[in-house]
Amino acid sequence: MNAIDRQSEPSRPFAAMSSLGKLAVGLAVVGVGAWAAVALAGHFGQSEQRVGMTYRVSRGDLVVTVSEQGVLESSENIEIKSKVRGYNAVLWIVDSGTFVEEGDELVRLDALFIQEQVDERTKYANWSQSAADRSAANFARSKIAVDEYDQGRFQTDLMRLKKDVVVAEAAVQSAKDRARHVRLMAGSGYLSELEVEERYFAFKQAELNVQLKKTQLEVLENYTYKEQMQTLRGNLTSIEATHRANVERAAADNSRRDRAVEELQYCVIRAESSGLVIHPDAAKWETAPIAEGTNVHKNQVLLLMPNLQKMQVKVGVHESDVKRVAMGQPVAVTLPEKTLDGVVSDVASITKPAGWWTGNQVRYDTLVSLPPIDGLRPGTSAEVEIQVALHQDALLIPVASIVDRNDQHFCWVQTLAGPQRRQIETGDSNDVFTIVEKGLDEGDAVLLNPTAYESPVVDENNAAVAEDSEKTESL
Repeated sequence: MNAIDRQSEPSRPFAAMSSLGKLAVGLAVVGVGAWAAVALAGHFGQSEQRVGMTYRVSRGDLVVTVSEQGVLESSENIEIKSKVRGYNAVLWIVDSGTFVEEGDELVRLDALFIQEQVDERTKYANWSQSAADRSAANFARSKIAVDEYDQGRFQTDLMRLKKDVVVAEAAVQSAKDRARHVRLMAGSGYLSELEVEERYFAFKQAELNVQLKKTQLEVLENYTYKEQMQTLRGNLTSIEATHRANVERAAADNSRRDRAVEELQYCVIRAESSGLVIHPDAAKWETAPIAEGTNVHKNQVLLLMPNLQKMQVKVGVHESDVKRVAMGQPVAVTLPEKTLDGVVSDVASITKPAGWWTGNQVRYDTLVSLPPIDGLRPGTSAEVEIQVALHQDALLIPVASIVDRNDQHFCWVQTLAGPQRRQIETGDSNDVFTIVEKGLDEGDAVLLNPTAYESPVVDENNAAVAEDSEKTESL
């Protein structure tokens, strides 16, 4: 009996073989199997039983991959954002994929509203500054008024009243001496009693004048001074608060004016360094990328300047495969003109939102880092094959030779007694070949068209053969 012997795969089949390559291998296996069927038919020509295409069970390396479509991008981008508040229309923007030099104009925003803001803020800033200057003069004058009274007018009034007290006391003594002299003269008969009363009245008047001056001095020291100082200091505090408010208002208006002037300059965005500029991709649920006439808001990313020496591929791995993908796994990246080797650098722990834009499929963002190579451009489509497992020296059979029945796996083995169904236990698979854990031996010939033998009659005829075979093996 002739059969197809599967050759071991090369040491690096993953990097060299794409999905189309695997399909070609499978077709080759089927073709060679057809030739084997003819040979087997000639060998068993005397038998009435038809023999199907077979595959010789052998050992080899099994590479399991996850294939996805991705987009080439840079892992290090300089984001060029809008620095103008509110929403502003884009008047002009550089084309995506343009190489620019330092100082080249990249984006021009509508500056009409900002120019009006500059004019308005300048007017308010001048008014506020004028009020601040006036309050500053009032504040300085109030500070001088406090010192002027404390060290000037109060001291003058104090010295004047003290002088008046001394003069009044001297006048009392003089009036007292005169009244005594008049009384002596009146006792000698030289002056009348009327003149004595006049002198005595003048003496009493001088005493009252002393009390008046002392009272005025006491009022000045204990009441007038304190009241006047409290009034002046209160006015100073009030004027100082007003001045502080005017200064803060002037500073705020000046800041608004300066910010408006600065934003007016931001309406024209220029390149800070030379390099490639590209438009950021819009989210699937948003509108198209930024173009002339669209409105942009502050801190919105308008352009990207990618580092072409740090490129990566971003793919969305289906939720059914993401558990097998891990950082550090090798990846074959197929670009339109070349194939590169990469490494999984990051696997998202949270899925992207599913919706009509993703075909209602749940996918996890996965990044594949690439070596620095010249000529790579962001936005290029790429096909990636992530090697999630490598099984060496494993017992392999084609997936086409397996039949699933009630969560059990079966295959048909060509024996001297004819095709025989066997239950097997399988392991990992790459959709072309499957690892056999139990039920087959190396060298067994499995049929590649098992469904042709899946009938009640064949099952009944082979049940006895299988039972006899099991008994023989137990003996």
